[in-house]
Amino acid sequence: MSRSIYPSTVTLVPKSMATERPPSSVVATRRTTAANNMSALEARVSLIFALSSQTTSVSQRRRFLADLATETAKYVFPKRFESRNLEEALMSVPDLETVRFKVLTRNDQYEIRELEPYFVAETTMPGKYGFDLNGASQSFNVLAEYLFGKNTLNETMEMTTPVLTRKTQSKGVAMDMTTPVITKKLEDEDKWKMSFVMPSKYGSKLPLPKNSAVTIQEVPGRTVAVVAFSGFVSDEDVIRRESALRNSLKNDSQYKVKSGASVEVAQYNPPFTLPFTRRNEISLEVERKQE
Repeated sequence: MSRSIYPSTVTLVPKSMATERPPSSVVATRRTTAANNMSALEARVSLIFALSSQTTSVSQRRRFLADLATETAKYVFPKRFESRNLEEALMSVPDLETVRFKVLTRNDQYEIRELEPYFVAETTMPGKYGFDLNGASQSFNVLAEYLFGKNTLNETMEMTTPVLTRKTQSKGVAMDMTTPVITKKLEDEDKWKMSFVMPSKYGSKLPLPKNSAVTIQEVPGRTVAVVAFSGFVSDEDVIRRESALRNSLKNDSQYKVKSGASVEVAQYNPPFTLPFTRRNEISLEVERKQE
């Protein structure tokens, strides 16, 4: 029996073919598939973050709308002071924190109030007038910036009412009243100061202003004679009403104008309030007559 001298058949593969890489089109396809798989994963992760962000945004919007509704209600549903006549009966004030006081006496011309102490933020007004629209707007904005976050705590504080404007002696007299913005005139310098009453919850622990034009002052309690009136305020109107109040107090059997007292004007309403529903007040510090 003969044995084959030929070895068993072997398939030879050229070296070049054994080490050859797949065509570039195949590699590209694989990479594209992997990239697509990654993109799908990343898309899912991105979607989760987007939904989370949207939820937070919706929550913030709801809180904002709730706060806006609350603040709007304070103006839509205002409060009223006890009125002495029809003009006062039509006046309304926003339901915001205001100066705390107690009415001691009241007659047809004015009322006597005992004010509690409070703090104010004040700034010197530009120009020579206390009720010049441009100067008043500038001063109001400076104080509003402090109230709404331009302070050392970057904290937004609640708005109060009214805005106070008043004239003082050149040496300075502690400001009174709260809630409003106060504008006081420095007699010798022919300047006015405007003030915002600070929310009472802070007491003496108010954040400091970042703007050096704003200062914080403590106003002690005092007794004042007050007259309310509607409409918009002008410097001429203040002069006329102050003179009438001083003349009326001359006939008061219990109180007299305190020596050196200057007029202060409180404005309770925002600019969009109808003139006949606006509440303004002028006041003079008084003291009891010696018996």
